[in-house]
Amino acid sequence: MGKRLVAYFSAGGTTKKVAEMIANSAKADLFEIEPKIPYTKADLDWMDQKSRSSMEMNDKKFRPEVLDTDTDFNAYDEIILGFPIWWYVAPTIVNTFLEKHDFSDKKIILFATSGGSGFGNTIRELKPSAPKSIMEEGKIFNNATKQEIAQWAETLQDWRETL
Repeated sequence: MGKRLVAYFSAGGTTKKVAEMIANSAKADLFEIEPKIPYTKADLDWMDQKSRSSMEMNDKKFRPEVLDTDTDFNAYDEIILGFPIWWYVAPTIVNTFLEKHDFSDKKIILFATSGGSGFGNTIRELKPSAPKSIMEEGKIFNNATKQEIAQWAETLQDWRETL
């Protein structure tokens, strides 16, 4: 089995908690996608059309900067990628992360946290940012228990074994 990484963006801490549980259950390393300019509570106010998150999501070409890292993503075969759902898709900072690194021939399994919406057009919006990857929807976690998260993580098999 190849090396696994759980990479995640979490604006309010919910996705971080789920990512930590998945990494623990899947015996994977953990990596946080951190914005160069952290999001404030006001930035995340989706009811305010002038909030930072609303403006970013209205312009799909916008790419929030992420902090540099010395993590070697080439060391991983599989990326379990998590984020909150914003406006029925992944936040554009996830595109920034995918475009900043080469994920060619890597499997990317998506997971998300949401107050109730599904993945929507997430794959269609993310795939151009990692065109040579194998990307698939994983699971949306809405108030999932530790046991439910662990059970899902255990269902993830090494995709190379299925080739």
